[in-house]
Amino acid sequence: MTATDERAPHSARTTEPKGVRVADWADSRLGIYNFRFLIRKVFPDHWSFMFGEIALYSFIVLLLTGIWLTMFFDPSMRETVYNGSHTELHGIPMSQAYASTLRISFDVRGGLLIRQLHHWSALVMIAALCVHTLRHFLTGSFRKPREVNWLIGFTLLVLVTLEGFIGYSLPDDLLSGTGLRIAEGVTLAIPVVGTYLTMFLFGGEYPGHDVIPRFYSFHILLMPGIILALVTVHLIYVFYHKHTQFRGPGRTENNVVGQPLMPVYTAKAGGFFFLVFGVLALLAGIAQINPVWTYGPYRADQISQGSQPDWYMGFLEGALRAMPSWEFVLPGGYTVNMGVLLPAVILPTVLMAVVALWPFLEAWATGDRDEHHLLDRPREHPTRTAFVASIVALYLVLFFGGANDVIAERFHLSLNQITWMVRIGVFVVPALAYFVTRRICLGLQHRDIEKVLHGRETGRIRRLPHGEFIEVHAPLDRGTAYSILAREDRPVVPAPRAQANGVKNPHARKQMLRHRVSRWLYGNQVPKPSREELLRSLEHFEPASADGHGSSNGHSNGHGPSHGHVSSGGHAAALEQQEQQTH
Repeated sequence: MTATDERAPHSARTTEPKGVRVADWADSRLGIYNFRFLIRKVFPDHWSFMFGEIALYSFIVLLLTGIWLTMFFDPSMRETVYNGSHTELHGIPMSQAYASTLRISFDVRGGLLIRQLHHWSALVMIAALCVHTLRHFLTGSFRKPREVNWLIGFTLLVLVTLEGFIGYSLPDDLLSGTGLRIAEGVTLAIPVVGTYLTMFLFGGEYPGHDVIPRFYSFHILLMPGIILALVTVHLIYVFYHKHTQFRGPGRTENNVVGQPLMPVYTAKAGGFFFLVFGVLALLAGIAQINPVWTYGPYRADQISQGSQPDWYMGFLEGALRAMPSWEFVLPGGYTVNMGVLLPAVILPTVLMAVVALWPFLEAWATGDRDEHHLLDRPREHPTRTAFVASIVALYLVLFFGGANDVIAERFHLSLNQITWMVRIGVFVVPALAYFVTRRICLGLQHRDIEKVLHGRETGRIRRLPHGEFIEVHAPLDRGTAYSILAREDRPVVPAPRAQANGVKNPHARKQMLRHRVSRWLYGNQVPKPSREELLRSLEHFEPASADGHGSSNGHSNGHGPSHGHVSSGGHAAALEQQEQQTH
């Protein structure tokens, strides 16, 4: 072929497709081709990863429905007399906030559907965030380099919960007003700064005329802006650190096995968004929630029996109801109300601090400074899993304690007896849940090791030549065996010496504390089988015969081929390879 400088005639030139021209136009102005590495970003597949997506998609629905509701809601506390479509409330004085909520529900086309869609989206988002946080905690995905992202995610959970409570309080009905009154009491119970915080939030004595307008500004501007910014940073860190994945064949700390962002993951995520949207719309259409017209407007001298907050605030309600009345007066006449301060301020703050700082506690106790991109199974960390179970148990005890009046009425029980059971359960149930969960995790570890060494039960019974009946065991597949044998065994930090060469150890107390925490976290673990045990376990298996049942010839002492174990080809090599990778 010879080169030429002659240009082809215009009629002979091919025209680029319109899509290519549009893409070139956009790239010349936006530089989108520089982000092509994002298109091949790999995301692993696992059902537990979907809870974060549910929370994100619910947040999108919240933003869309919230924008719609702001067009009709009036946050004013100015008093008016209702004469709208709901005749049962005709002539009753109420605030403009409550009247506009009734107008949205009964007079605006589709208003009640959007209100309930907004409320259900908030409940589902908080629930999905709670499960998402539990998944991260149980699998250890908070370890280096994701400690900062763990703090961002946990902060999001706290902010979304507060945002839900603030939005729940805006209609100014009797139920939400009662919740706000409790919130004012909790704020006042904070020593030193409680009065100033109350004045800042409520603008004076409750209820006043400023609380709803101020909370409305927080709800539609400040809190959503912070949440949106944190969600953006959270997702950027997920992209930057790459996604975590569970252990398995071909999965290492340096790669991700899964589907690319485009087009597979995008199509799946888009379809899942519409599924979440559809379920939320279905709930909004058929499941009534927060019927404010049945409560009436808020009045400071009224409260309804059986009033219950949304589920995510139930633990706080239960803590307040279970705590005995306890207060004392400091010198100078300052009264400290421990009946409110301890259950509503100190207890939640301590629990949140422990959960938020757990990654740093675990790294300090183990001395682990490595990066981790492979997830743990909950059974592999019994103490961590048991701690989570105890927190969940405490939450459930307080949650049901917040409904002690409803339980007493429905089941014809004594309210005082239920309250005392909650007080006792706060100490007993979490401890029992911790002990039982830890024993279950250790038992599951023993079972996993037993399966690796002796295979799994097949349910087939074989009769040996000498008449003995045994059950045939089959070896685990490579993937399952690998996930069991590839776990990390964290050694307990050794106890420090009190002195060395006659010199007292100046860091003995700190090192002893670290040793005790490390022993609490990783003591009494079930060790992985040694190389000798793995090689010895191969004697239990035999090459499979053509019919897949193995030969019945051999020893009958329970340790040879006639022990009822069958093996697929290459099982010994697979176990040796897995054992070498873990050592």
